[in-house]
Amino acid sequence: MLKNTFISLIANYTNSDILIDELWIDIEKKYSTKNRYYHTLNHLENLLKELLKVKGEIENWNVVLFTLYYHDIIYSSVNSNNEEKSAEYAEIQMNKLSIKVGLITSCKRQILATKSHSLSTEKDTNYFIDADLSVLGGSWEIYQEYCKNVRKEYSIYPDFIYNKGRKKVLTHFLEMKRIFKTDFFYKKYETQAKQNLQKEITLLG
Repeated sequence: MLKNTFISLIANYTNSDILIDELWIDIEKKYSTKNRYYHTLNHLENLLKELLKVKGEIENWNVVLFTLYYHDIIYSSVNSNNEEKSAEYAEIQMNKLSIKVGLITSCKRQILATKSHSLSTEKDTNYFIDADLSVLGGSWEIYQEYCKNVRKEYSIYPDFIYNKGRKKVLTHFLEMKRIFKTDFFYKKYETQAKQNLQKEITLLG
């Protein structure tokens, strides 16, 4: 589904099968590097499934799809500017398709919003960041698997450093008035997400 959705998206902007293949292979390669355990094609697949549930509420579906495919295209656990780099990369790739500047700007803004997951004035952005965080509200078993994969991505750090940083991130979410900004995701995931986050903090010690 992930690849077919991408091909259908890009086909709106080019008739070149060569370019479409080039763009997809690039995404596939970037999200499949050996240092990725959570920020993978599987993450994109799950994100797409969540977004499809609210497709009727989204104003510009194509922009949200571009955001989906490029929001974690650049990822390194040792860098703090992954979102900025990913937004820049998205612009480069979208320019190859001669996409209007306004749409590229919207995509970049949505990608940057995943850095803080704060409430946005743009509805589409709120739906995207909520879908991006949906794993937080999964069952404890799903959440545990997510935690294990995130830990693997930060394996270069010893526990005493990782645990401190991780607890800071989890506390940031718990201190939000609402983790999920849209009513759909709030009703579906908020309660479970808070329980999962608190449980992980306890386990981190």
